[in-house]
Amino acid sequence: MRLEGLNHITAITGDAPRNVDFYTGVLGLRLVTKTVNQDDPTVYHLFYADEQGSAGADLTFFEYPGAARGQVGVGCAYRVLSRVGSPDSLAFWADRLAEHGVAVEQGSNEVRFADPEGLEHELIVEDVPDEPLRAEHPDIPPEHALLGFAGVRAYSMRPQASRALAVDVLGALGEETLELRGERRGATITFDPAPPGRLVQGAGSIHHIAWGTTVAEHPLWHEHVNAAGVRSTPIIDRHFFHSIYFREPGGVLYEIADDGPGFAHDVPIAELGRQVVLPPWLEPRRAEIEARLTPLPDPRAGWPAGGSGG
Repeated sequence: MRLEGLNHITAITGDAPRNVDFYTGVLGLRLVTKTVNQDDPTVYHLFYADEQGSAGADLTFFEYPGAARGQVGVGCAYRVLSRVGSPDSLAFWADRLAEHGVAVEQGSNEVRFADPEGLEHELIVEDVPDEPLRAEHPDIPPEHALLGFAGVRAYSMRPQASRALAVDVLGALGEETLELRGERRGATITFDPAPPGRLVQGAGSIHHIAWGTTVAEHPLWHEHVNAAGVRSTPIIDRHFFHSIYFREPGGVLYEIADDGPGFAHDVPIAELGRQVVLPPWLEPRRAEIEARLTPLPDPRAGWPAGGSGG
């Protein structure tokens, strides 16, 4: 069994409308699902990805309205790495971000920036066989669109043990930068020396990272990690996929998520992101739940005709 890189990355926001504006309006991702945190249905869970809502491009946020900004420290992933297609794409993004008032650090093969709440991002050019996972946006040429996750950077309280689990249990390869690659996709994790100060989860923090697998192999991964002495949750039905969670030795919360049934199994692809979607067990509470949520209009509603890609 090989993990298929990153399935998704989940972070925290204190301002859902601003979050939607940034990730759809500036970065050009598609809002593929508005739902709620199944463990706390009073708050949003927003999913951004490519046109199809594919695993490998799925950046998600729990919204805790008004949440204070978090602080990175040991025991967390802190930076999202995404692929772009060429050095010209890096130049495009450096210019686009600057035009939107976003501070940019540009290197020879990367562009670094943060979202409005401080979540770090890095765009890189990589020569990999992974299928490009693009979203459409009228202001972003397809050749410059984001192409899915390349990896994450993290701070571990026990870096050697973190690497050992990634290699010995999860099957990662590499030295300083570890890669988890399956038949279709791969992604990396790098453990960096941690800054001073303790971790405080809040707006702009990464809550957990999810490694990907298939529907067929997901229960086998549950057996495998527990046989290796890793204490995990049971398999949890998340409606769009199935999950197990465990904390690796350095403190980072890991998930292993499968790739089915996906976001379009009960909503047509053209309708993704337009309505609040609830799993069947929360549907009887829809009126109560929606009354608590800030209305989020379809971010593609004002697009020119033919520009939605849906």
